[in-house]
Amino acid sequence: MISAASDISSPVGVIAGGGAMPFAVAESLSARGIAPVLFALRGACDPARVERFRHHWISVGQLGRATKLFRSEGCRDLIFIGTLLRPALSEIRLDWGTIRVLGRVWAAFRGGDDHLLSGIGRILEQDGFRMVGIRDVAPDILMPEGSIARATPDSAAAADIAKGREVLGALGPFDIGQAVVVIDGHVVAVEDIEGTDGLLARVARLREAGRIRAKSGRGVLVKAPKSSQDLRFDLPAVGAKTIEGAARAGLAGIAVIAGHTIAADSQAMIEAADRAGLFIQGLSA
Repeated sequence: MISAASDISSPVGVIAGGGAMPFAVAESLSARGIAPVLFALRGACDPARVERFRHHWISVGQLGRATKLFRSEGCRDLIFIGTLLRPALSEIRLDWGTIRVLGRVWAAFRGGDDHLLSGIGRILEQDGFRMVGIRDVAPDILMPEGSIARATPDSAAAADIAKGREVLGALGPFDIGQAVVVIDGHVVAVEDIEGTDGLLARVARLREAGRIRAKSGRGVLVKAPKSSQDLRFDLPAVGAKTIEGAARAGLAGIAVIAGHTIAADSQAMIEAADRAGLFIQGLSA
């Protein structure tokens, strides 16, 4: 994918799901003099926080309404950002714009999350819009390379990181998840539909149940985009909550791919890591 960062046009349409990421992107755009317009997804986007920005509410399945709003606001460039629970097709209230491309929407749903997002993105691009990524519109919220907390990985953690990257590379084509926990060379948990927070909670429960015998303070959460992933969509994300989950899971730290992982509130994340004595490592792509 060729970067669009050099010719991003204002305003940028931010298709906003749940969590803090849509607002971090909007703030980053505003700081650079680019106007954000948030298209808030009902049932996902925070209704209180979105009030700070110019916005419209849209529902999943309203492609016709959404494209009219994008055009009325002059948004050529669009970005998907934030969490969204995948709806069943039966739960989607279709408008005429969606019915018109229903075959392509159905094809997008027949796959993992990355397949779904990239499929919807292609539909919008065929309507004349341009899908852009975090690297294009808000590169300042991406993870840098190297250690950003006081703690650093030791040789055991480095070996676990290498094993984790190898596992994620093998799983990538199956569009399963973006994270794995490796402890002393053993793969103890792989991310699934429950997400990273659920993965870490599962590891904590396994420790409490005595299923993980390694002492606390060992093991690594490794996150990376899927090998076939369109990097404009669904990048891995970490934050203070991730660090807190890793601490409860008894891990030594987390390792993510620099430049391909969102770390919006990096200061809060670093402070949480320093309190817990965990490392945060940005890996070269």
